[in-house]
Amino acid sequence: MKKTDVLIIGGSAAGVVTALAGKNSWSDKSFVLVKKQADVMVPCGIPYIFGTLENSSQNIMPVDGMLAKNDVESIVNEVVGIDANEKVVTLASGDNIQYDKLVIATGSLPIMPSWLRGADKENVFMIPKDKYYLDSMQEKLKSCKKIVVIGAGFIGVEFSDELKKKGFDVTLVEKLPNILNLSFDPELSERIHELLSSRGVKVITGNGISEVVGDEKVNSVKLENGEELEADAVILSMGYLPNTTLAKESGVQVDPDGFISVDEYMRTHTKDVFAVGDCAQKRDFITRKRVPTMLASTACAEARIAGMNLFNLHVVKTFSGTIAIYSTALGDTGFGAAGITETRANEEGFASLTGTFEGLDRHPGTLPDTHKQLVKLIVAKNSGIIIGGEVIGGLSAGELINTIGLAIENRMSVNSLITSQIGTHPCLTASPAGYPLIKAAEIIANKMRR
Repeated sequence: MKKTDVLIIGGSAAGVVTALAGKNSWSDKSFVLVKKQADVMVPCGIPYIFGTLENSSQNIMPVDGMLAKNDVESIVNEVVGIDANEKVVTLASGDNIQYDKLVIATGSLPIMPSWLRGADKENVFMIPKDKYYLDSMQEKLKSCKKIVVIGAGFIGVEFSDELKKKGFDVTLVEKLPNILNLSFDPELSERIHELLSSRGVKVITGNGISEVVGDEKVNSVKLENGEELEADAVILSMGYLPNTTLAKESGVQVDPDGFISVDEYMRTHTKDVFAVGDCAQKRDFITRKRVPTMLASTACAEARIAGMNLFNLHVVKTFSGTIAIYSTALGDTGFGAAGITETRANEEGFASLTGTFEGLDRHPGTLPDTHKQLVKLIVAKNSGIIIGGEVIGGLSAGELINTIGLAIENRMSVNSLITSQIGTHPCLTASPAGYPLIKAAEIIANKMRR
């Protein structure tokens, strides 16, 4: 029987980073990673193989090279059973591997709603992190003209824009009142809606799908209000569920939402078993409630913590909750969100204040590639602690929302932000005299003094 000190199940971001961080911290230990497919997709890059990139082969993580360079063995197989008492896993090939520490990083699976009539028809697609499925989907879409995308979260928005680039007639349908409804407050999501529409995507909000119509193949989509949309294909972007069947069947505890229960060191309730990534339980950094956040960035943070603390609390650093930092771009406009929105703060009973400022991301504004930059900050009313932020701007918006995420994680106040030292340059940043992040904080500070 093969033996290893650390066995990791899952070859995407969470599994790979656990292996690399673990080997870096415990260089004398042996590591084996088991992945189901030889080619591992870059999860966040999947929409772009349907537009910007030529094919899925341009969106492959160089997993094997990274692992081999760090003396981590990689096996293409599937773990079908875990005996936590004997510390043995069984592979689909029939082989067994004995471990000392086990990390479950089995990710998530796209939701296929059981209630949706016609979901089994030809040309109804989901968006799994599966190269072979996506290659087949891409081939079938070549014969289509009209595509309806269901669900206007980040993936649905990105997919719609990429498909439009390829010349498809695209309609994006969202049941909630606004696109990106859970990440942005209405006044910002409305701007993104307008931007997406200006790029040729037809957007319908406040109206969900009720049925996929057709004989064997899709020919239309029926909405909840009775409206019917012609369609040659339907792409369901309705979220993901944690892939925890293996864990559950092996006696590893899962919470009521189906995620593997973990502590702040990513340890499960089963001795010497950790869980990281989409399959692991998340709590919101601000509200402390369980949340279904699934982000590669969050997964990598969890993976580093698990890897560093596999054999003892080698580094006393815990995962204190997900800040849910999202960012994406449509053309040369980037937008991002971190923490909780003003809407969510009100729903959760937080007394909050907000500040919104719109400026430019270069100075002077006559420089090439200058873009408007809008920042909204949400803070706890009495303490001034930053609990959320939203950005719409140029492509620098991605790094700016990361900065806001750091402010949230370190519990910075608006006064700390106002007095923080920043580096600026005409070609790279907004003016130091009109830096939108700091100006938004100043607006809030003025409100607090009233």
